Amino acid sequence: MPTEPAPLHRAIVPAPQLRRPELLAPAGDWECARAAVENGADAIYFGLERFNARMRAKNITQADLPALMAFLHQRGVRGYVTFNTLVFTSELPEAEDCLRTIIASGVDAAIVQDVGIARLIRALSPDFPIHCSTQMTITSTAGIDFARELGAQLVVLARENSLQEIAAIQAAQGGAAWPGAAEANGGDWHPRPAPLLLEVFVHGALCVAYSGQCLTSEALGGRSANRGECAQACRLPYDLIADGQRVELGDRKYLLSPQDLASVEVLPDLVRAGVASLKIEGRLKSPEYVASITRVYRQALDAICPAVSPRPEVQTADGALSPASPLFAFRSPLSPAVSPSTQYELQMAFSRGLYTGWFRGTDNQALVHGRFGTKRGVLLGEVTRVDGETVQLRLVAPLKPGDGVVFDAGRPEDGEEGGRVYQVEPRGRETVLRFGHGDIDFRRVQAGHRVWKTSDPALERELRATFAGDKIRFQRPIALEVHGRAGAPLTVIAHDGAGHVVQVESAVPLGVAEKQPLTVGRLRAQLGRLGGTPFRLGAFQSLLEGEVMLPVSELNRLRRDVVAALDRLRVQPLRWTITEAPVGASLRAIQPVACRQTPTTSVVPELIVLVRNLAQLEAAWSAGSRTLYCEFENPKHYRAAVARFRELQADEAADSPSESENLKAKIKNSSIWVAPPRVFKPGEEWILRQVRSSDADGYLVRNYDHLRFFAADRKRGDYSLNVANPLAADYFLRRYGLERVTASYDLNVAQLEALLAAASPAWFDITIHQHMPLFHMEHCLFCAFLTTGHDYHDCGRPCDTRRVELRDRVGALLPLKADAGCRNTVFNNRAQTGAEFLHRFRALGARQFRVEFVDEPADEVAHTVRRYGQLLRGEITGTDIWREMKLINQLGVTRGQLEATPQAIAKKT
Repeated sequence: MPTEPAPLHRAIVPAPQLRRPELLAPAGDWECARAAVENGADAIYFGLERFNARMRAKNITQADLPALMAFLHQRGVRGYVTFNTLVFTSELPEAEDCLRTIIASGVDAAIVQDVGIARLIRALSPDFPIHCSTQMTITSTAGIDFARELGAQLVVLARENSLQEIAAIQAAQGGAAWPGAAEANGGDWHPRPAPLLLEVFVHGALCVAYSGQCLTSEALGGRSANRGECAQACRLPYDLIADGQRVELGDRKYLLSPQDLASVEVLPDLVRAGVASLKIEGRLKSPEYVASITRVYRQALDAICPAVSPRPEVQTADGALSPASPLFAFRSPLSPAVSPSTQYELQMAFSRGLYTGWFRGTDNQALVHGRFGTKRGVLLGEVTRVDGETVQLRLVAPLKPGDGVVFDAGRPEDGEEGGRVYQVEPRGRETVLRFGHGDIDFRRVQAGHRVWKTSDPALERELRATFAGDKIRFQRPIALEVHGRAGAPLTVIAHDGAGHVVQVESAVPLGVAEKQPLTVGRLRAQLGRLGGTPFRLGAFQSLLEGEVMLPVSELNRLRRDVVAALDRLRVQPLRWTITEAPVGASLRAIQPVACRQTPTTSVVPELIVLVRNLAQLEAAWSAGSRTLYCEFENPKHYRAAVARFRELQADEAADSPSESENLKAKIKNSSIWVAPPRVFKPGEEWILRQVRSSDADGYLVRNYDHLRFFAADRKRGDYSLNVANPLAADYFLRRYGLERVTASYDLNVAQLEALLAAASPAWFDITIHQHMPLFHMEHCLFCAFLTTGHDYHDCGRPCDTRRVELRDRVGALLPLKADAGCRNTVFNNRAQTGAEFLHRFRALGARQFRVEFVDEPADEVAHTVRRYGQLLRGEITGTDIWREMKLINQLGVTRGQLEATPQAIAKKT
């Protein structure tokens, strides 16, 4: 996206000290955990029965935790629990109970999305590690600082961050202070605190939308991605409609389905950038998948880490690394050559196509090929002939009897033919394939269809053999040193590299050697016989004095005792500090006093209208709205919007010089607020400066950079902050001075009522009418499918001139908008309303209600605003509005309609 040029002040700064990053593998169940451990994972992440973002996985139970953590720690592997969903008010006591179990079980960390849950963890334990999930949409240094203040130790960055941005974030963490710190601290510069560890995804499925910002599943299917129930609407086919006409894209229909992430070739750059943890996606995948991807990345890391060396980097004045820096020579000579066998294994594990994602920057032509949204595998070639029940093709990859194939006609949504190959017969330069009788409908297979290998039973058996049964296969090094002299015991000291040290002594003293003394070679050979244990011999040091001897049987016993002693230490649960107060006490301790105050009912209800162009602004004002939120695609137009708003204020004051005090107060209290883009990335400060230059009355805060940049301004929190409970709301209001926050769009009516009952209703804007923003994404459909350009540099900006929609499978036309950062948002085509429930919210004390528009013409805006004004004055009912406008009768629900009984995610048994 466009950035303002800045002078480059070169200064050589030392690169951060390099460390071998952790390899973090997914585990949807026990078998996947074993697959990860036996193939070299340093850590695994897994969910429990509730509160995790992969509720469709089998998951681990709370009862499993002590045994699982003992198994992992015995093998030198860390275990992280995913607690990465939003948690509703009524669920907080159960969440506290679950967190106590997690902490007491010695889990190494919890991966968290909800700000309220991070606060609850800190109330329960001052030292239990918190990892901020990618669901928190952290893309910049401001997000890192936000996580640090919450008490986190590690941040999982958004998948959309490039290598250059990751390096800039890391460099900024090590800088003297953040830009703007002098202003915020009264002119004094303060040194930065210790850097937080950074984690990135390196392999697996790529969400097209920013994690934590996708509202598609609940809007279209009553399932919330922020509650672990993503319906994967991004993997469905869509038509592109530009200016009312379908754009002919051939067989490209899967416009929102990115290729899968594969990052083996950029691992050296990630290591040099100081990334601490490399995460493999796939808690819904099979144990064979976990085994395959883990071993590929284990081997790649082990191959490159000894060769990676720190290099000085060129730093700019604002702390960012220059693209000219050696770090950004992306095709590093240290990049591991991805062998054909490795590429084959990665594709067979699971592949919609493999790509480095956003690591090398934005390339909208490469990210999404658009041909399919499901697993393929290895391309075998194209059909050249169909003859009876045989298929002929020229193979470009190996194939053998028993392998599974699928025929790709370019229309996956219509169903595809495929099956296992029974016979592979070479015939000249081509190959004839035969299948089981009746397995294939050959009438649907034609010359020109692509053929993909989707299954390799031999590879699957090989992978299963890496983890099946109880055999220990992957061993971690231990360091041994031996001490002793004749007449004294032999002492063996073992270090496992994880802080565990044991010392054992021989039962008999060392004797003087007459023939075969205990040389270093003999000791290594005997003490290094560690087969069947979690260990292998690494560093070895002999500090024996003189030539001594000891029976082999005693050496064997010492070796067994060392292993047993280390095992005993390693399986002990980590002992985190935890409050002893009963369940609920910690929650009550951090529940703000304002939460328990009786709401006032005397305040006049306020109708807030969000508009997206000047015509809508004029219409909303003419219909009586005096609090306007503006979200324009181009923030440079905010100056004109604010100027027009000031004219309207002045005209109203001039037209009513002798009117009542109520009218004067209404004019005085009118205000205009403008919204910066929903996501901020390094280098986009110019956009925020442009937004502030509008001189609006206040700003709609949507991310962590907005909290920092607009710290001295009036500000209110938008729905993108994902406030779903009082603990999160209180934190944003008290810590960052927000006047109000918009309640999460994941809440249904009962959950909103619970929130309003537990917190001060004055804290919240309640959105009662909106087109749900579905996907919010770095991927630009304007660029990808209306041009041949790769990003904003060469796309010609069709977003400025074309009106674009996506047409889904049922014919709905979903509006598409682009913001100043070239990020796209897909909106629901029909507005949805909570008008029927407004009286219930008002009874609980809510007084701020929000109505949003997208593409509506001015007359429709004016009519809708007037009707909601009548609703607030009690002149009509919510049912009247719903029937008149034929709106969807739901409001940001996670399950079904607003009037339905809320369905909590069921605990698995």
